[in-house]
Amino acid sequence: MRAVVQRVSRASVHVGAELVAAIEGGLLVLVGVSVDDEEHDADLLARKIAGLRVFADADDAMNLGLADVGGAVLVVSQFTLLGDVSKGRRPSFVTAARGERAERLYERVASQLREAGVPVGTGRFGAAMAVELVNDGPVTILIDTRRT
Repeated sequence: MRAVVQRVSRASVHVGAELVAAIEGGLLVLVGVSVDDEEHDADLLARKIAGLRVFADADDAMNLGLADVGGAVLVVSQFTLLGDVSKGRRPSFVTAARGERAERLYERVASQLREAGVPVGTGRFGAAMAVELVNDGPVTILIDTRRT
């Protein structure tokens, strides 16, 4: 699984005019599921996200996690994170998991975060979404479960 994790002061997801989810302070996580991913990848990703220490302490060092700052997570599926442009300019998405499998693993990440006590909002899987965020820092972390 691949994830782009952004520390945000706020983030929201709309589908059309409908507000699907919003958070104030925490992490926006864009998640891409690969054809090779399994439940253990979703579990690992959730643990990494829940434990990330990317929030400033009293000395302005990134030493605090979500639980320390009362932050939330907004998880949004994004298959384009698996785009491969190694053979040209048009991305290939052959390594991105499809349909039910991708949705199940994406939902597992959100579920595992909730079980860890993290407040979680989600986008709508498979929908055309408008994601708005205010990146705090900016702080952006890339996580690939095949490289951790």
